[in-house]
Amino acid sequence: MDPYWSAVVWSLLPTLAVSVIFFFVMRSIVRIDRKERSTYAQIEAEERAARGMPPKAS
Repeated sequence: MDPYWSAVVWSLLPTLAVSVIFFFVMRSIVRIDRKERSTYAQIEAEERAARGMPPKAS
């Protein structure tokens, strides 16, 4: 491999690695938030039903 292309690969590799890690971390945060919100909405709906209140309008 030409030394030029070797230098290009080695200089881009850290950026790509950090980008991939950032992507997976952000994806997990968004998924956790979505799961937490749906669980909270379910608990709130159960509590409203237990108290005889109408369902919350979306």
